[in-house]
Amino acid sequence: MMERKTQIFRNTQETQITLSLNLDGTGHSEISTGVGFMDHMLTLLSKHAAMNLEITAKGDTWIDFHHITEDLGITLGQALLKGLGDKRGIRRYGHFLLPMDETLAEVALDLGGRPYFVYHADFPTPKVGDFDTELVRDFFHGLSTSALCNLHIHVRYGDNSHHIAEAIFKCFARALRMAVDADDRIHDIPSTKGIL
Repeated sequence: MMERKTQIFRNTQETQITLSLNLDGTGHSEISTGVGFMDHMLTLLSKHAAMNLEITAKGDTWIDFHHITEDLGITLGQALLKGLGDKRGIRRYGHFLLPMDETLAEVALDLGGRPYFVYHADFPTPKVGDFDTELVRDFFHGLSTSALCNLHIHVRYGDNSHHIAEAIFKCFARALRMAVDADDRIHDIPSTKGIL
């Protein structure tokens, strides 16, 4: 399998993002987005996906955290798509069920080249600190669309908004790790179409 490293730059009037990704890393991360909660979520995503992730980002956070959070999802999705190349030899599908104290999250994904996003997560509070919990959805919607992946996120239950968000990010990371891993038995494109 080829080396799966990539770098993405996103510069708009709202955000400036530089992102480096190594899909075959060890979970090392250096994250600075200007949004403390996203730094925390992206650090644990990197750790549990066992991918190296470096991000420096600035945005119009004096308005709110919407633009920077959504654009981080878009940029990470672009990096995943580029880093996977033709997807030869990967498992393609990933799923995980993850407990986080009182919370149980479930993620299933398909890196099959068709974006589709399903999200069922109820947060008991509108914010965690100064971060709007509705932005978790925006992050993953942007990621799913730009990575061209089919992504289903379902929080079965949970009472603590921080735990719910953390469970989603960790669960996604573990499902992604499964999907991008090499399949020892299949070395070509994991599709009867011959292309993903």
